[in-house]
Amino acid sequence: MKPFIENKNVLVLGGAGFIGSHLCEELVKRGDNVVCVDNFISSDVENIRSLLEYPNFEFIRHNIIENLEWADVPGLQKFKVEVQGFQEIYNLACPTSPKDYSKFPVETATANSVGVVNSLEWARKYKSRYLLTSTSAVYGKPPADGRPVKEDYYGLVDFLGPRAGYNEGKRFAETLVMTYQDVYQLNTSIARIFNTYGPRMLQHSGRQVPDFIRNATDNKGIEIAGDEKSILSFCYVKDVVEGLIALMASEITAPVNIGSEQALTLTEVAQKIIEITRSSSAISYTNKYAYAMQPAIPDISKAKEELNWFPLISIDEGLKEAVEYYKATAFLHKPRVNTI
Repeated sequence: MKPFIENKNVLVLGGAGFIGSHLCEELVKRGDNVVCVDNFISSDVENIRSLLEYPNFEFIRHNIIENLEWADVPGLQKFKVEVQGFQEIYNLACPTSPKDYSKFPVETATANSVGVVNSLEWARKYKSRYLLTSTSAVYGKPPADGRPVKEDYYGLVDFLGPRAGYNEGKRFAETLVMTYQDVYQLNTSIARIFNTYGPRMLQHSGRQVPDFIRNATDNKGIEIAGDEKSILSFCYVKDVVEGLIALMASEITAPVNIGSEQALTLTEVAQKIIEITRSSSAISYTNKYAYAMQPAIPDISKAKEELNWFPLISIDEGLKEAVEYYKATAFLHKPRVNTI
């Protein structure tokens, strides 16, 4: 039996990213000692700046493809990592850019291979509960009839194309996690995250919601990469975070879908944003991003039944929160500079 530890030490890899920063924020508020690790490849220092003042939060700029002796990091002495280690490790570390997967191909592939091995070795060393954030992209081409996919669905993935470092990389990452679970009896879980939106999404990356909001705010045209029939499921980031925390607290070791079952066209979402911002923007359509495919819609029966989790925040409420965030941030319309 593990000794009782009042404040857990939690390692969040990729913690300055979109979802990672919201996860760090929630864990800090809950009283955990949170060690956030990021190298800012596809994240932003502004996402975690407000957390730096908390005594139970520590940021380390590091690339997880490089090993690190955590007990030797001076800032972690206050958490007694050399004695207590980490009780939980969340691995969200992976570059994401749906618009341009050729931007960081090697970094993406190595994060999903070398980086995952390193993180699993850290979990093995400290006997940590480990959670990998995977993606709906592992399902590949969705069913032709459009039915939601369960965790046992297997679709076709191009393992040599420009997106392979991410799509096939996440498949391999899952293989690594399950291998370590089987060989070393590591306590692991896998969250397959579907389309997520909300505050702190990077603009110009291909996550179309923040770009829609920016253009609507400026009364500029909203350009949809696709056609009028292009659909996605939209899950608000705080709901996703609650799902990750619930999965970490569970004893589930097999993959679990985390996302929204509600499918909307991108046109409907753009129209909602125009209405919220009271914009005069017009909607137009352009070619889909290179090698993009229609993503699957999740079946979240397993999450509902075994985690008692399902999305609570409506698309209208979530978009209003996102719009308010993008309006309020001073760096909305200019490039951001990381200063940590």
